Amino acid sequence: MGRSADFCVNAYAKINLGLDVLRKREDGYHEVRMIMQTVRLHDRIWLRRRREPGICLESNLSFLPVDKSNLAYRAAALVMEEAGIREGLSIYLDKRIPVAAGMAGGSADCAAVLWGVNRIYRLGLSMEQLRERGVKLGADVPYCLLGGTALAEGIGERLTPLPPAPGKWILIAKPSIGLSTRYIYEHLRLDEKTDHPDIDGMEQAIRRKDYMGIVSRLGNVLESAALPGHPPIGKLKQALLAGGARGALMSGSGPTVFGFFDDIRQAKRTASLCCKQKLARQVFVTEFYHRKT
Repeated sequence: MGRSADFCVNAYAKINLGLDVLRKREDGYHEVRMIMQTVRLHDRIWLRRRREPGICLESNLSFLPVDKSNLAYRAAALVMEEAGIREGLSIYLDKRIPVAAGMAGGSADCAAVLWGVNRIYRLGLSMEQLRERGVKLGADVPYCLLGGTALAEGIGERLTPLPPAPGKWILIAKPSIGLSTRYIYEHLRLDEKTDHPDIDGMEQAIRRKDYMGIVSRLGNVLESAALPGHPPIGKLKQALLAGGARGALMSGSGPTVFGFFDDIRQAKRTASLCCKQKLARQVFVTEFYHRKT
């Protein structure tokens, strides 16, 4: 397909400033409370209408599935079938967000395609209607449609937009190890000894524009399941802190780690060291992203 297209849309990655799991529900999902934040690191998606029926998905990554197992493909199919669209669609996914990294890359692509298909076919779906369809595909999709800073509850679909969180430079580093969400939740123990992050305090710090209040409350309950069996994640956190990060945390279900830096030069030096010491396979220095309203 190349990059000739009717429409191009960015799909932004997210990090979790705070992630707490309250309980396991009867339907198998987990009840969560999270503070979500988009960053400028993003995938780019080109969409092109075509006469031939069907969806054709291509990517710059050869190992990425390009069939119905890909959320971007499923997003297009869901909306097009519902609208009775008979012509075809070509999708080119330029993947930059690390795959299986706890940064909602697949959900971000899904959200971007939902938004893009609605736009190029002039379907007239509201943002709320897009979110209703998005949650059928993934719990993070409604948030990825919203973006910015938000409190997410339920399974992640109940969203409360928050004022833009203050932030400086964010170093994102993914180690070479893999980590499945299923493993994390199977090893997560929720009892009276569980150290839960202060989500309410984080929300209040964001509303006060209290940068250090945010940094001091970074917390992810899933680290308790991830770190014991995966030492590289802990080593990466320590490397970011030793490099000058104000705070460091695993994002989502991992294994990606991010750190807050006041100085971009310090962030870039630490990123370089993480690569040289083979603590991380992929590193990015970025900022928070807030859509203009």
